[in-house]
Amino acid sequence: MTTQTQPPSSTRPSILIVEDDANLRLGLRDNLRDEGYDVTDAPSAKDAAPHLQARAFDLLILDVMLPGEDGYSFCRRLRAEGVKSMVLMLTARSLEDDLVRGFEAGAQDYLTKPYRLRELLARVQALVRRAGTAPPQVMTFGAFTLDLGRRAVLRADGSEVDLTRTEFDLLAFLLRHRDRALPRGEILDAVWGRDVVVDPRTVDNFVSNLKKKLGWTSTSGFTIHTLRGVGYRMEVLSGGPS
Repeated sequence: MTTQTQPPSSTRPSILIVEDDANLRLGLRDNLRDEGYDVTDAPSAKDAAPHLQARAFDLLILDVMLPGEDGYSFCRRLRAEGVKSMVLMLTARSLEDDLVRGFEAGAQDYLTKPYRLRELLARVQALVRRAGTAPPQVMTFGAFTLDLGRRAVLRADGSEVDLTRTEFDLLAFLLRHRDRALPRGEILDAVWGRDVVVDPRTVDNFVSNLKKKLGWTSTSGFTIHTLRGVGYRMEVLSGGPS
């Protein structure tokens, strides 16, 4: 394997997932793509090699228990070959010796399975920032701008929409996952957290409040569709997220 010299082919943060569990790998890939990342995936170190030869990645997400060459050995070899990407190790083991082994191999972070998606996304965001890139922080929808860094929603005239913390998180989640059917349960896990017991109909009340605070009408340039028996889907009709 040659040392990475080519810059990423996309201006978006680039991530390579190396995970042999197909369901976990593809689910993680889709979630990260929804967050605005440029994501490539492979089931083993051998399958990841051509991708690493072709381009540089901002972040590598490596499962420890890979078929053939394990994640520790793979990470150690990549470092010896000059690969500078940030590395997040995923493992089902949480013993201190395993964590130390991961860091000694050259990883920057370590996450134990099963993990919560929100925690993984937060760690990914922190690592790509350290790599010098970050997912989009400002998104537009209709006449509004949502600024993740400032945690503010602004109207076209620059005035700020008064949203609660949960209302902001809900709007950001719907917007970042626009054009996807989002079940109420998925929304609750992402916005309220899996450890919080909340009536699924709470989502309905918050969506209704959001529409009122945003002064939504049929000409607003965006809509939040109610999907009967499922949940919601946000659609940006004009001025999509930047």
